[in-house]
Amino acid sequence: MDQSNPYIFLELSNPDHWLIPEIILTQSSMYPERKIISFIDGFEWTFNDLKIKSLEKAHILKKLNIKLGDTLTVMIDNPKEFIPYWIASSFLGVMFVALNTALKGSVLLHQISISKSNYVIVDEAYFNEVSNLIEVSELNTKTLNCLKLFSDELMDEKDIYIGKPSDDVCTMFTSGTSGPSKGVLMPNAHCVLFAIGTIENYELNHNHIFYISLPLFHANGLFMQLLACFITGAKAIIRMRFSASNWLNDIRKYNVTHTNMLGAIAAFVVAQPPSKFDKDHDLILIGSAPLPSEPERIFRERFGVKDVLPLYGMTEVNIPIYGLKNENGNGKCGKIYDKFFEVEIRDPETDIPIMDGLVGEIMVRPKQPYGFMSGYMGMPEKTIESWRNFWFHTGDAGIKEASGHFVFVDRIKDCIRRRGENISSYEVEQAFLEIPEITEAAAYAIPAKGGEGMEDEVMVALMKDQNAIIDYNDLLLKAKVNLAKFAIPKYIRVMDEFPKTQTGKIQKNKLREEGITLDTWQNEKI
Repeated sequence: MDQSNPYIFLELSNPDHWLIPEIILTQSSMYPERKIISFIDGFEWTFNDLKIKSLEKAHILKKLNIKLGDTLTVMIDNPKEFIPYWIASSFLGVMFVALNTALKGSVLLHQISISKSNYVIVDEAYFNEVSNLIEVSELNTKTLNCLKLFSDELMDEKDIYIGKPSDDVCTMFTSGTSGPSKGVLMPNAHCVLFAIGTIENYELNHNHIFYISLPLFHANGLFMQLLACFITGAKAIIRMRFSASNWLNDIRKYNVTHTNMLGAIAAFVVAQPPSKFDKDHDLILIGSAPLPSEPERIFRERFGVKDVLPLYGMTEVNIPIYGLKNENGNGKCGKIYDKFFEVEIRDPETDIPIMDGLVGEIMVRPKQPYGFMSGYMGMPEKTIESWRNFWFHTGDAGIKEASGHFVFVDRIKDCIRRRGENISSYEVEQAFLEIPEITEAAAYAIPAKGGEGMEDEVMVALMKDQNAIIDYNDLLLKAKVNLAKFAIPKYIRVMDEFPKTQTGKIQKNKLREEGITLDTWQNEKI
């Protein structure tokens, strides 16, 4: 760590101190009046504000009899509510389960069920839907509106649980492939290592200003960005929802120096009309996963951003591959962050290493104890399946070049990535299979139109009951009950017969190859 940075939490050179509560308490004690967060709506918080608001929430949770070892599930967009509940949970030694606020229906119910929390705290906008889901399903869980929970009292600091780096403190759900979405159990050390990766690879310090427009219920927004700010004293500028039209205005208004993006966000930004202000800003670094070569070129040439870094990672495995400062990404992922990770390309069937330049599966393992997920919540069989021969199998195809650079090729697993969200093909299929007229379903990715970096669109092929008459808009209306907005298919194809293997498995690779056919219906509202 950079010892010249007066705000950095110096004990992070020792992994025994990779503890979220200790970081917050140390920084609020040493620099109480340091302004650490500016919200786009005008509010500002110091380190002391952050601690006080978190102790208020901790008092609320204690009154609800939530205690050490329990689980708290939240479905909150508002960062001024989300952040204190996250820190309050860490103060109490409570597992913090962060749900994607776009979820609906059976997918949402699955995640609430597997979390096994006594309470789900939600934004007011989600209260009725969540409480109705829980009531119908007869879960032993109560829904609470975060706006109706308040306290003038603080939990006593002496009651804060500091814990261990190995303690599982957060769960974030990632898309399933051949089954439902999985909750990634994240130890303290794993969460903090996300932040350390940002700090070391971006050379982040207390003079920097970090713009956060990605949701905090994902590891990128919460740990790679916000927690990195807490550790270094860099100021976080938080916009609750990404806005392409406001992106440059925000960057200029708040003198932003750093930000992270996803492939889709990068595409939306570069699609904005050029202006005379494109280079009139302080932005010096963008991290993006993925980072196609064309958006990178535009950020460098049109916007004059000095460093545009590609990243590769997953909620499960942290960020084991970073691009290098002062080096063009050229569509690659970067090199191994070898201080903390090992990455190899291996045969996905035999797990035998593959020569440089050949396509195989990207496999990862940590050098740092508890620098990875500890498993999948309530799914031990999925944990074992993902760890084979002492390597985590990412399900991603890639190439390692002789130079040490990695290239992401494609997804091996049936996962679709659309506008920054991983979508489970299984969950899309289940939403359609709940419609009585539908007998079989196959969801898969179709390359998005509109330029490089837009990632995938969702396509679903269906087989129907012989006598059924299909109305596509009616199909979508019924499926939407169980689908997040980002998972709604753009393309639907009704077929008489699916291509299948001899064992009866649908050959999605053939469906993908056929692409958008003449009998494909397009959802014009997407």
